Amino acid sequence: MLLSHESPLAIPTELDSIHNYYEGMVFEALQKKMPSRFGSNDYTADIACVALNNLPPRYIRHDVDMAFYLSPNERQEMVDKVDKAVTDAISFVDNSDKEYDEG
Repeated sequence: MLLSHESPLAIPTELDSIHNYYEGMVFEALQKKMPSRFGSNDYTADIACVALNNLPPRYIRHDVDMAFYLSPNERQEMVDKVDKAVTDAISFVDNSDKEYDEG
């Protein structure tokens, strides 16, 4: 049985390289902001999801392509957006009613 988000189609290998450029930036910001709590736990994953949902998608195939086409000002704007999104996401998750197991 397929869930609503699953596709019966085989995805061509070329499409495996497509990803949101902001993902790496968010993970890097999380690691810098909360090094002792960064890792594979629900708390970090929820923060990453909230932050990514508050950023515009920037889908690319190769990170080097994005780095090549961004001006220094555009890159700094993206860094600033990510920093704010991660800070806001940490506050949102910390203030939610959900409890996290840090184990």
